[in-house]
Amino acid sequence: MDDAIPKEHPNHQPSLDWRDGVPIAARFDDPYYSLENGLAETQHVFLAGNDLPARFRDGFHIAELGFGTGLNLAAALDAWRNAGSTGRVHFTTFEAFPLDPNAMTQALAAFPSLAKITADLSAHFGQTEFETDDLVFRMIVGDARHTLPQWDGLADAWFLDGFSPAKNPELWQDDLLHAVGHHTAPGGTFATYTAAGQVRRALSQAGFQVDRIPGYGRKRHMTKGVLL
Repeated sequence: MDDAIPKEHPNHQPSLDWRDGVPIAARFDDPYYSLENGLAETQHVFLAGNDLPARFRDGFHIAELGFGTGLNLAAALDAWRNAGSTGRVHFTTFEAFPLDPNAMTQALAAFPSLAKITADLSAHFGQTEFETDDLVFRMIVGDARHTLPQWDGLADAWFLDGFSPAKNPELWQDDLLHAVGHHTAPGGTFATYTAAGQVRRALSQAGFQVDRIPGYGRKRHMTKGVLL
């Protein structure tokens, strides 16, 4: 483990607004998940987009840009358990502005079907590393443009879930997306809610076969891909 990474979240917390129970990042004026149904969006985009849970196996490694409320982690762990997967799933997430644990718990309370998972995870909110019987978790705090290239891991599946490219371009820069490709296992995949042309081109140049497919809800398209 990298000793330079703090074991607890830094004290500076992102400013939040709440709209119909959904947290909005004031810094980016963007919701942390769909105003329609955040869990359904995660299941459509990040799970189905990466062909999960069908690909799960012991040691399967998910990596993510943008941890936010922890919804993607909760949904992935829920899918892991519901699929009867054995062993442990690894989940590494890159986050520049970690949320307060209370805000994370409040946001996830909107999804009753995840209540058991949320209860299990909430005991660890505020920690950057922890392990359970079925999960190995690590949050790498800081600017992913600097931290991802230094990471020594390879992901089997990427959840690219930064705020929208128009509002948070830092998480969608070509160099960072090339680093995503460099840190993907052979045959690994990515999925993201955005279908922005610049993002698709950068991921293609990073070595992925990129496909634009139907998005969730009002979003006509999303993007997924597999490393060639």
